[in-house]
Parts: sequence; C-alpha cells; structure tokens
Amino acid sequence: MRVAILDYGTGNLHSLAKALERSGAQVSIETDPVTALSSDALILPGVGAFAEAAAGLAPCVASLREALIGGLPCLGICLGMQLLFEGSDEGAGAGIGLIPGHVRRLRARRVPHMGWNAVQAGSDPIFAGIEREHLYFANSFAAEPAERSGVVAWTDYDGDAFPAAVRHGRTWGVQFHPEKSGAAGLRLLENFLGEVA
Repeated sequence: MRVAILDYGTGNLHSLAKALERSGAQVSIETDPVTALSSDALILPGVGAFAEAAAGLAPCVASLREALIGGLPCLGICLGMQLLFEGSDEGAGAGIGLIPGHVRRLRARRVPHMGWNAVQAGSDPIFAGIEREHLYFANSFAAEPAERSGVVAWTDYDGDAFPAAVRHGRTWGVQFHPEKSGAAGLRLLENFLGEVA
C-alpha cells in the first residue's frame, strides 16, 4: 500500500514515516500535492503553526478537498486534524474546510497540553483494540466541530473536553500523535491501513 505524507512545512515527518512502515505501508514524503494525491492513502502530519501550514497548503487546498470528498483515505494528525476544519484562532489562513467548524484555544490553566492523556473512543474501527488508552498529545488548540456526530473519540484536559478524533467519510483526524503513542498508536495506524485496504 502506497501512503504519502504531504510535507507542507511541518516537522516530525521521519518518525511518522517509520511508524507507518512498521505498520506495513510503503511510505513516501511528498512536497508535490499531485504526487501525494495519487497515492493509496494520504497523511497530513502535524507539528507546527496553523497559519504557516495553511499557507503551505493554499495552492492545493481545492484539489485536496475534492480528493477527500471523492474518497481518498486520509489521516490528519494533530495540526493535520485541525487543518481539516475551516479555520483556527491560532492564526490567519483557511483550512481545508472538509469538516464544518473551527479550532479554538484550549480552555485550560496550563497550555500547551503536553503528555499522555486518556482517550474515550466509540465504535469506529480505527480504534479497534484501543478503546480506552492513554495516548500522547502536544497541543495548545482543539477542534470545535459544528456538529458532534463526526466525533469518534473524546479526551479531557484540565476540565476542557474536546475531540480526540473525528471522521468524515474516509478521512480521520486525531489530535494526538500515534507515532509517539507506543503500541496503542501503532495499532491505530495499523487499523487505519486496514480500513484503507
């Protein structure tokens, strides 16, 4: 299975690529969106700021949205999940707009949220075998979907409940970092690849 990680100027690409390879994928890191969109599945990685990432995606955002609506399997991770929404309080620029809603600053006493946090997942197959696990987060912002029906997992940090994962068709977004979440994170990546297959 050919999986493309779209490099739009964020970090943490190589550890993510290694985690996907361990899960059985043939991985490439692509700066060319056309090449990335011709893969079997797409990964939107996530270390960085929304405005920078949105600017990097701007030239291809329409074709990217069209591909996701058309059924190209996609996993957005952390910032990559936030980019699936319309915009963010973190900075200027438009997201992909696949999922209606906005990204807001965490309502917690201590920000950023760094470390392991409990995730309560529903029945979505991407969470098979990892319904109640602690996964690794590194975020100051959280998605606020217009509708809760697309939320497939929740977490709570310092009294602020927010989506840990969302789904729209064959696109998933996770606020945590599966590549840093040990065996549970690898299982999630394997589940994603299984859904793609």
